[in-house]
Amino acid sequence: MSQTDTESRQDGLRLRARLRYLYHGSQPPAVRFRLTVIVIDLAIIAFFLAAPILKNMGWAFYALDYLIATVLALDLAARAYAYADIKDWLKRPIVWVDLFVLATLLFPAWLFNLGFLRMLRLWTLLNSDFFWRTIGARFDDTRVEGIARALANLITFVFVATGFVYATFRGHDGISGYVDALYFTVATLTTTGFGDVTLPGPWGRLLSIAVMLVGITLFLRLAQALIKPHKVRYPCERCGLQTHDQDAVHCKACGNLLCIPDEGS
Repeated sequence: MSQTDTESRQDGLRLRARLRYLYHGSQPPAVRFRLTVIVIDLAIIAFFLAAPILKNMGWAFYALDYLIATVLALDLAARAYAYADIKDWLKRPIVWVDLFVLATLLFPAWLFNLGFLRMLRLWTLLNSDFFWRTIGARFDDTRVEGIARALANLITFVFVATGFVYATFRGHDGISGYVDALYFTVATLTTTGFGDVTLPGPWGRLLSIAVMLVGITLFLRLAQALIKPHKVRYPCERCGLQTHDQDAVHCKACGNLLCIPDEGS
């Protein structure tokens, strides 16, 4: 192996080590880097939310679209390179969701009708270890995390369903704009059903049924996260049960004596 090849390999190893430090480290510079990435992620999600309206900007919209695609591609490439095993990284469903979001950005003229799925980026962000190790480290495995995840699921579903209604039924029975699609989705999801905006045909009715059923389920999950007593993560040494009540003295599964530390300790 030549000296040039050796130096190139060493530079690659240093770059990987640096990326691992930034994406997985706990020191202040690494945390600040991840906070910056999360802020950029939230700005990208805001763009996805406003995309149906911003599309009227013409070439400026596509320029912004490709700029965001570049940022997202660089972030995904950096995360993949920092991961110990790229094949294992590609097995994660969240990664494939992000790759699909990237595809809708790279080919907006062909995949814009699927652009509503870009809001899944909110779900991948708030369900990632990356987010909770950075912003939510003190709330990890707490009631706050459960509520945040349940709320993220509900909000993501609302805007994905709204985008689908807007892309599929625009121009039918009162769906003339994005706000009309959002109004229909929320009215259907809450089973209020005012009836002034409806979807035509059997497929419209089936979609309305799906929105009602999934929406009620997500509302119940959010209610459970808000009301249900919080359980702490403390694996039982005997049977391996992962979660227990905060004041538990014995494991409910095997009766083993537990010593769960206080949250403040």
